[in-house]
Amino acid sequence: MKLKNGAEYIESLRKVHPRIYYKGKRIEDVTRHPATAPHVRAAAMTYALANQAKYKDLATATSHLTGHTISRFTHIHQNIEDLIKKIKLLRVLGQKTGTCFQRCVGFDGINAAYSVTYEIDQKYKTDYHERFKRWLIGIQDENKMVVGAMTDPKGDRSKTPAQQSDPDQFVHVVERRPDGVVIRGAKLHMTGSVNSHEILVMPTTALDAQSKAYAIVCAIPIDAPGITLIFGRQAGDDRRDQLERIDVGKPRFGAVGGEAVIAFEDVFVPNEKIFMDGETEFAGLLVYRFAAHHRANYGACKTGLMDVLTGAVSYLSQIQGASQGSHVKDKVTEMIHLSETLYSSSIACSAEGKPTPSGAYLVDTMLANVCKHNVTRFHFEVARLAVDIAGGFIATLPSEYDLESEEVGHLVQKYFSGVADIPVKERIKIGRLIEAMTGGTAMVESMHGAGSPQAQRIMILREGRLDEKIKLAKALAGIPGKKRKK
Repeated sequence: MKLKNGAEYIESLRKVHPRIYYKGKRIEDVTRHPATAPHVRAAAMTYALANQAKYKDLATATSHLTGHTISRFTHIHQNIEDLIKKIKLLRVLGQKTGTCFQRCVGFDGINAAYSVTYEIDQKYKTDYHERFKRWLIGIQDENKMVVGAMTDPKGDRSKTPAQQSDPDQFVHVVERRPDGVVIRGAKLHMTGSVNSHEILVMPTTALDAQSKAYAIVCAIPIDAPGITLIFGRQAGDDRRDQLERIDVGKPRFGAVGGEAVIAFEDVFVPNEKIFMDGETEFAGLLVYRFAAHHRANYGACKTGLMDVLTGAVSYLSQIQGASQGSHVKDKVTEMIHLSETLYSSSIACSAEGKPTPSGAYLVDTMLANVCKHNVTRFHFEVARLAVDIAGGFIATLPSEYDLESEEVGHLVQKYFSGVADIPVKERIKIGRLIEAMTGGTAMVESMHGAGSPQAQRIMILREGRLDEKIKLAKALAGIPGKKRKK
């Protein structure tokens, strides 16, 4: 691996020059700008763990393409063990950062594209899969971070991509050249995009035959001509300055994943970086497999966050002298129960994984959707319980400026004290951490990341095997298995 640790990863970002804007101004260095630097440090943790003996088995893998030791985030799942190690790694990273570490979307896109390009080649005798493998070997050997770019703006959602009055509402090919294509459009909510090295562009939905121009999968350097990124605002982002480190809540690793808009304005893609081009019938399969892999993640990474949140409210209750209250113990127990239930769901869909025709393994898609759907409920309930235990002070705390003030600092010290011998500053730090982890961007991402709750419900019903369940009921009731007349 060329990029061997977090420091080398951070330094590598200073050698690329993407066009990034935040609050109307251009960011020249994402590794130092207060809005983006925390997200860079969170992603750097994925590199750091690969060098720690305790986690190396989880954080690295052996490439089936080259035999080289690579980051697990660039690996193609070869068996159930790979799927489970991924889940274990994500929980550890959630515990270490308390936030999104951003490499999962690219990781899942790589695995989905690997299997689907194989099947396209089998049908059409194309060479997408070989192209993809050549590109992937470069990503593995360089240990580059890839942003998976899937979600389009969508425009009028009652219309297909080809029916839009503005065709750019979905990324599409606008020009074909002998050596490649030119694409235009945008991708929204792209986690980790401003601190990635390359973009893996994928369709966002199943496509009909009229939408061939939208059936494009390709790889593009993050700083390619024609690409503009607009970094999104997050709750509390104006607190990220040197004077209010406590008020940030998580000063080192930031709020969630650092999402951005990626606009493609006539971006050229060479043939060797094109992995699907017009094969509309495979777009839905790609989205389906990507979504399954990505939804499986949430019961792991979010469990890691919930572990931190459970620890934070438990310590706060000790500071406040409430840790022995029966209601506090009961609520903490429920937080643990919900966390472990989610984690078991991620493990289950991985343990039930099966190989695709390419040999790459895919999680159990039904259980993956159940897993993510539970996240949209359980994480919110854990957050609610945390706020319940913490009390209202996490929403009304004076700022760090007040704590350090010569005029009123002594009042903050006096009236925010708790159990003797525990510094007031620790209570405030933990309170701010709970505030950061239970409000704003963090919870929205849990709801809508990897698809909204309704997307999972659609898949759960679709894969519910109702016909088989009806047969089971009829058999036990002694009802003949006759086919219904249509």
